[in-house]
This record gives sequence, C-alpha cells and structure tokens, in this order.
Amino acid sequence: MIELLRADDWIDYELIDSGQFEKLERFGKHIIARPEPQAVWKKSMSELEWTHQAVAVFKKDKLNSDKGEWVLKKNILEQWIVGYNHQQMHLKFRLGFTSFKHLGLFPEQSENWKYIFNTISENHSPVAPKVLNLFAYTGGASLAAKAAGADVTHVDSVKQVIHWGKENMMASGLDNIRWVVEDALKFVKREAKRGHLYEGIILDPPAYGRGPDGEKWLLEEMIDELVSNCMQIIQPTKSFLVFNMYSMGLSYLIMDNLVTRYKKNILEKGMGELFVEDTFQKKLPLGTYWRAKFL
Repeated sequence: MIELLRADDWIDYELIDSGQFEKLERFGKHIIARPEPQAVWKKSMSELEWTHQAVAVFKKDKLNSDKGEWVLKKNILEQWIVGYNHQQMHLKFRLGFTSFKHLGLFPEQSENWKYIFNTISENHSPVAPKVLNLFAYTGGASLAAKAAGADVTHVDSVKQVIHWGKENMMASGLDNIRWVVEDALKFVKREAKRGHLYEGIILDPPAYGRGPDGEKWLLEEMIDELVSNCMQIIQPTKSFLVFNMYSMGLSYLIMDNLVTRYKKNILEKGMGELFVEDTFQKKLPLGTYWRAKFL
C-alpha cells in the first residue's frame, strides 16, 4: 500500500511555517529557523514575524553549504529535553545545536517509531526479539524498539552520536541497548559470516558519509550491497524491515525493488512519503519509507 504519512501527534514539536528553502519549527519552548531544501514555495508569514519568533537561526557557510553556524538569542539554553508519547512508549530526547543544522531529532520519524513499537508489541514470544538499527544516529528507532521489549543493537559510525543516543536512552528510563561504533556495511557483513539473525532490521542510510576508519559511503553505489547482506541476517520468517531514506529525488520504489529482489515472503508492506504539515496546511516532504512484515 502506498501512503503519505503525516507526523501529527506531537506535543513538543510543531512546524509553524515553511518556504523559501527554510522552515520555522518549535521544539519544546524553542522556536528555530533553519534551511530546508524541499521548501520551494513562498513563506506564509513575513520575514519580520520569523525574526521575531525564532530564538535560534542557522546560517549556512558560504564555502560549505553542508555546514554553518547558529545565531542564538541571549538566554537560550543550548541543550534541552523534549518528549514523545505513544501508548506505553514514553521517549525523551536531549536536543542541541550542531554545525550540520541538525538538533538530534527528526520528528517525521515518529511514524516509523509507532510502527516499530506496535510491531514488536504484537509479538507475544517469551523471548525478546533481536532488532538491529543501522545508521542509527541518536537512537529514536532504537528507543522505540527497546520500549516495546526488544533486544536492540544500535550501530552508527560516529562516536559522539552514540554517546548522544545513550543520553536519550537514560532520559527515557530505558537500558541495555547494545551500542556499536562501526561502519554499517562492515558490521552487517561480519554478522552474516557469523550467522547471526535478527527479527527486525531498521535502515536509515544517509546520501553520503564516512565510517570511523574513513570508510566512504555513497548511497546510490552501495545500498544494493547493504540490502543484500541485510537479507542474509534477517530471520527468514516472522520478521520485519523498516527502510527510510532522506535523499532528494530517490523514490520509495527504489527501496521496493531492492528488498523484493531478495525477499519474496511478504505478509504485508507499506511504502510512501513521510511529511509534516505546517500551520498553514503546507505539506513538507521529509523522506521516503518502505516497511514490511514477513511470513
């Protein structure tokens, strides 16, 4: 089934306005203005209104558009906590300003967190299912899986975000996530050689990146190899996969082709786009997803 999924059940997050390649967002009590390449339309609010409301604005580096710096108003906390709740899942995230415009949280991913939590909660096996989260960043999906009772392995190549994920785990009242600082493809290949299997795999690969030892990651060139190896370590039956991409121009059909080439026993699947709607009803696309449960 193809669906557009709106992340609309937040209390601590709101997309206020979007346009002219920017977005104005509220995270808890802080209102933030930062770049957004998909917001190609005009803003609904005036520049004066944006300036008045925003307590932090990200200014891109003229020489390197991937980096920049934050301009903060006085008396703003540079780190703060926001929460997200769904049924018995109560997650907490420590936010902070980074040089890559991120704050440590992607609110649209709450739609995947709900899916992960619900899927694992429906598993009534007395043994905790093993779940692998690759390119796991600060751990939203890892926390969702752990909150549902899974045995979670969290893999990311950046030591600092692993530490950030641990902070989020403790803030959420959770424990015993396995933290691995490693290149995702290397890790999956090694798990395949060892014959280790997982009941759930979560993939959120970036367009490009570097591993801890300088390994180069290019999505279009390496994603098929990664998926092929993931199919070797996912449990053949009664398992699930969540696949997410934020790379402009790449369709969810790419993910469908990648997975169904290797795995046919699909019980149910969904694919489409994740989006957030601003207060003026403009829908901001923030990634494509593909997810399935296997027979």
